[in-house]
Amino acid sequence: MTMEYDSNNWIWDWLYSSPHLFGGLMVTAALLGFSTSYFGGIGVFPSYGWSNFGIFLKKKRERKRIRVYMDGCFDLMHYGHANALRQAKALGDELVVGVVSDEEIVANKGPPVLSMEERLALVSGLKWVDQVIANAPYEITEKFMNTLFNEHKIDYIIHGDDPCLLPDGTDAYALAKKAGRYKQIKRTEGVSSTDIVGRILSSMKDNKNSEGDSGKRQQSQRGQLSQFLPTSRRIVQFSNGKGPGPNARIVYIDGAFDLFHAGHVEILKKARQLGDFLLVGIHADHIVSEQRGMPYPVMHLLERTLSVLACRYVDEVIIGAPWGVTKDMITTFNISLVVHGTIAESNTLLPGETDPYAVPKSLGIFRMLESPKSITTSSVAERIVANHEAYMKRNAKKTQSEKKYYEEKAYVAGD
Repeated sequence: MTMEYDSNNWIWDWLYSSPHLFGGLMVTAALLGFSTSYFGGIGVFPSYGWSNFGIFLKKKRERKRIRVYMDGCFDLMHYGHANALRQAKALGDELVVGVVSDEEIVANKGPPVLSMEERLALVSGLKWVDQVIANAPYEITEKFMNTLFNEHKIDYIIHGDDPCLLPDGTDAYALAKKAGRYKQIKRTEGVSSTDIVGRILSSMKDNKNSEGDSGKRQQSQRGQLSQFLPTSRRIVQFSNGKGPGPNARIVYIDGAFDLFHAGHVEILKKARQLGDFLLVGIHADHIVSEQRGMPYPVMHLLERTLSVLACRYVDEVIIGAPWGVTKDMITTFNISLVVHGTIAESNTLLPGETDPYAVPKSLGIFRMLESPKSITTSSVAERIVANHEAYMKRNAKKTQSEKKYYEEKAYVAGD
């Protein structure tokens, strides 16, 4: 028999939340000589047997989980993307994320910097994401919306409060809004993929123009810092809020984690598999700059911290970790194993430079990990520069063609 609760939902909600009061009601009914059929007759309780009441309670406990969907290009994944997905997850129980295809990005925004595989690794690595849909369309079409609702059981489609327009100027989420299945979150101010690209291009140009003048390079870099001012509340929102358990095997890995990319996600995943708790040391801006030179880091310390904290494999971070792993650090944080990836910006020590892992090596708790991916921060920056140069060449060629066309048209008209 099908159970119908809709007509008296408020009563059943009360019964579920107040089982003791319900028990008292039933005892009173028994003492007064009322039968359960009496309650069924007045429409307060269903007429099916009370043996089914346990089934009802179970169903109420197993309430429908709200599934929400959010999509994006997620090219140059940054903490703004992570914060958007964190907010989206808060609007439901399960977050499904659509990663827009390369072809759709090219058609609507230009060529992406990261491949689909790399963007999927980044999105899947976020702690708030439950499921990922690859090659999602840029526009929420009626066909795709029905697929979301019927096949993926999506309840709401989420997007930020910034406009998302198609090339023809129409709203990409118009159909979802019309269907009443759209919810909006607040955009994270102070960062965007465009902003990051601008920082890289600007820093590369300034670095080239000021070669040989360290003062100018430092001044140039300071001008490239983000306008985003992270608060302690934001850091708490991104944190797990849990410490290691007793006798936990704590694994430590450090680095700059600049322009957080798929290579970072994969090495953090591999490191986490070696223990019960992953502690990540994030080097301060001046350390990164000293070790790698200008224009790095592209993202400042707190921006990099949020990106690392958003990763599902990370349990805790040290903000502004020292370059060398000391014995005090190992003792204070009860570190069981220190690891480092084979792919890094520089694994070669300069003459006279102290090995930052000398202490854990002497204690026999250091291990090199084979990096799953060859991507680095420098290679991402190089892709951005290459994309920009290709874009400029296309525009120059287009401008030249248009100029020639109008010159020819003017000549014909004058003839």
